[in-house]
Amino acid sequence: MNADALKRESARRALDYVKPGMKLGLGTGSTAAHFVDLLAGKMRGGLQIVCVPTSEATRKQAEGLGIPLTTLDETPELDLTIDGADELDPALSLIKGGGGALLREKIVASASREMIVVADESKAVPVLGRFPLPIEVVDFGLEATRRAIVEVSAAAGCRGDMKLRKKADGHVFVTDQGHVILDAHFGRIPDAAALARGLAQVPGVVEHGLFIGLATRAILADSEGIRVIERP
Repeated sequence: MNADALKRESARRALDYVKPGMKLGLGTGSTAAHFVDLLAGKMRGGLQIVCVPTSEATRKQAEGLGIPLTTLDETPELDLTIDGADELDPALSLIKGGGGALLREKIVASASREMIVVADESKAVPVLGRFPLPIEVVDFGLEATRRAIVEVSAAAGCRGDMKLRKKADGHVFVTDQGHVILDAHFGRIPDAAALARGLAQVPGVVEHGLFIGLATRAILADSEGIRVIERP
């Protein structure tokens, strides 16, 4: 199977954890989009749930498929969030935000009792950092913020290029919340928790793509089948 087919198989297995009456967080990205599509099919078969989307793209997809939606203002506690990841390590620490929805994704995941990651096997790594770490920042004082991020990253043992994310047409990428993203190309993050603490202290940083202690289970698909990992 190609990568897209593997993603769909991972998403399909995640349906096993969805129970009637659940309040569900819907992730963002290519694998999460497969899950939303498959979830709609299950709901046409009679499953009744309500969902909170993590991005405008997911909201539009879910609405188009007839999935009932709510907000965290109306439903502040969720049973389960199912989302993809750009990387995950053996402890189920993640890098997320390749699609630019990291802020809403982290808010929704944090409001959930459980978070399940769906992905193909290529996303599993021994140490995070191969995928550039997205850091969502305000555009005011951008260079000062970037310099401060470089300093705290170096203190956590991380060095590498930091690039302002742009779209294919060359315009700056803007998140659903109106912020911009710096992508940090570290290659390797020796202590993700230390880096997360440092980034959280930088004025101008809204959120970062390190998801630590949030994922409870990962469903990974490869050509040999499905592998389920639970957080140690």
